[in-house]
Amino acid sequence: MPNEKSIEKSVSKPVVNNRAQVQVRIRYMVIVLLAMLLIVVLRYGYLQLVMGEELAERMRFQVGQQYSVQSPRGTILDRNGRELAVSTMTKSLFVDPNHVKDPNQIAADLAPLLGISESEILEDIDYGGGFVWIKRRLENAEYEAVRKLIREKEYSTCLGFRDEAKRYYPSDVLAANVIGFVGTDDIGLDGVEQTYDQYIKGEVTELSLVTDTHSRPILDSIFLRRKYSGEYCKTIQLTIDAAAQFIVEQELDKAMAANNPRAITCIVMDPKTGEIIAMASRPSYNPNRFLDYDPEDWKNRSVNMIYEPGSTFKAIVAAAALQEGVVTPNQIFVDPGFVMVSGRRIQNWNGESFGTVTFIDVMKSSLNTGFAQIGLRLGADKLMEYAKKFGFGEKTGIELPGEEDGLLFPDPGIMTDSDIATTAIGQSIAVTPLQLVRAMAAIANDGILLKPHIIKSIRNADGTIYSETQVEEIRRTIDSATDKTLAGMLEQVVATGGGRKAAVKGYRIAGKTGTAQKINDDGTGYMEGSYIASFCGFAPVENPRITVLVMIDEPQGNFYGGQIAAPVAGSIFSQLLRYMHVEPTNEEIANLEYEDETVGETAPKIQKRSDRASIMQSQEINENAPEGKVVVPNFIGKSIREVSSLAQNVGLRLKTEGSGWAHTQSISAGEIVDAQTLITVAFSP
Repeated sequence: MPNEKSIEKSVSKPVVNNRAQVQVRIRYMVIVLLAMLLIVVLRYGYLQLVMGEELAERMRFQVGQQYSVQSPRGTILDRNGRELAVSTMTKSLFVDPNHVKDPNQIAADLAPLLGISESEILEDIDYGGGFVWIKRRLENAEYEAVRKLIREKEYSTCLGFRDEAKRYYPSDVLAANVIGFVGTDDIGLDGVEQTYDQYIKGEVTELSLVTDTHSRPILDSIFLRRKYSGEYCKTIQLTIDAAAQFIVEQELDKAMAANNPRAITCIVMDPKTGEIIAMASRPSYNPNRFLDYDPEDWKNRSVNMIYEPGSTFKAIVAAAALQEGVVTPNQIFVDPGFVMVSGRRIQNWNGESFGTVTFIDVMKSSLNTGFAQIGLRLGADKLMEYAKKFGFGEKTGIELPGEEDGLLFPDPGIMTDSDIATTAIGQSIAVTPLQLVRAMAAIANDGILLKPHIIKSIRNADGTIYSETQVEEIRRTIDSATDKTLAGMLEQVVATGGGRKAAVKGYRIAGKTGTAQKINDDGTGYMEGSYIASFCGFAPVENPRITVLVMIDEPQGNFYGGQIAAPVAGSIFSQLLRYMHVEPTNEEIANLEYEDETVGETAPKIQKRSDRASIMQSQEINENAPEGKVVVPNFIGKSIREVSSLAQNVGLRLKTEGSGWAHTQSISAGEIVDAQTLITVAFSP
């Protein structure tokens, strides 16, 4: 019998042999797998690195679909967030002429749906190639009709749609000359749309989508559109107030109907910030259909029209004269009706002599003879110096395209005496409406000139702030004390002078009228019978909130600024001050304004009881006066505005001298005189 050792040896030998064989086989298996993996890696590398582009292109051709994603253009808002310009995504129709089988049939089918002629469609198809636009930015009804046609007639091989952004202006004409418009390729072509095109334009991104045999997206859930957050599509917020803009444009429409002018321009500016609250021109246009209008209607006359300002420029000349001490408010002038300067005759607007007058009278009656003398006293250098200080002769830098510089004498040394005299009355120079309203705003702002702005802020597509406009001070033009004196004189122009029709009961308004004859297009001489009537002023005087310019170009019939421009400005002042919740300051007038309103405890309290009693007493006395006669009130100790109001109530014509408080009157209190008798009241500080 075999022993145990021999048995164990015989058993272990085959086990060891089997284990060795398994290990060998595993090694072979690993080697084979590694070899196969290496082959796969090499093949993958070959396909990716060598054949990658070719295979990707083949896949895109077989199962892919190229398409463009366009983010909509950024929104334009007014200062309160009201949308003035918005973009929506629309469909545009194209044709692939290479796959059109029956051009005539396609043209016949599409023409009635798109509102275009068959010949136009055939021209597009005849153009050839693989892609031609038929109609861009379809209305939704057009898109649905064409899409139904493509399904029914199986035109999918030759007709297709692409997404494009379409610009809408919800308020139509409102602020059109400021906002501008956008062309068919999402390019801003005028106004803010043009200036800030690089910020607000949409971005087009080319993408590839994998589809099945029926052109349906595969795993379309992973292609869900996400909110755009790139560098384009910014939101622009203007300083324009849409409600104030509407008020202004409504008044301009009335003035167009009443005066039938060539054009009207109006600007409303905040004198303390430089922000443009309203800017309008007539005629205007609807930016949704800008091609239907004459390109002249697209222009923003506020910045790209230059004209001789006429008497409105006298406010600047007065500022220079007061600052340089060449004149005082009560300084006496003798007005002969006309003056001869270097052989040139300069006469008053009515051709008449006003006799002995003060500088305040010269301002109130806008006497050319007086300002010609003041201009000569100032001299050419000072005249041009102050014109430049107030911002004339250079662009204001507002964020709008096409702004003009205006025209001043480049070298004061070349100015003759007649040039100086005519410049002092607002001729021989040219300004833009924006330059003029900014200069008047400087007077309203204690003599400090600001840079005008029409952009309040810019926001990124994700809502974060990109930039915000700050108040930008340019320079001080005149001293504060001089400015207050000038503001008082300009207030008298509206209270008792040529700007009376701009007055608003209950509010203190200052300003200056202007009537300028237009220059011939070739620059030689003036157009016969062609004038520009204007008014520029600010309110309320004690705390100016708005500066308003109204400029009427070539009105028919009456052409004086005090007669046709001042009333328009007055109506704008009246509505805007109430819209801005500016309380009246003349309490007696304020009480009359609220008489028909249910205001309860909010009605203003009458503080000046003595003034009211004085007016009532005068009215009671005059009730007993003979018919056609009035009893002269006691004006002593009253302000110019109080005297003006009292004289108007009793039926007297008023002439004021000096400033401050009344100390003498030409007709004693209590005398009985004819109605509309002229009474002179002298004032002193």
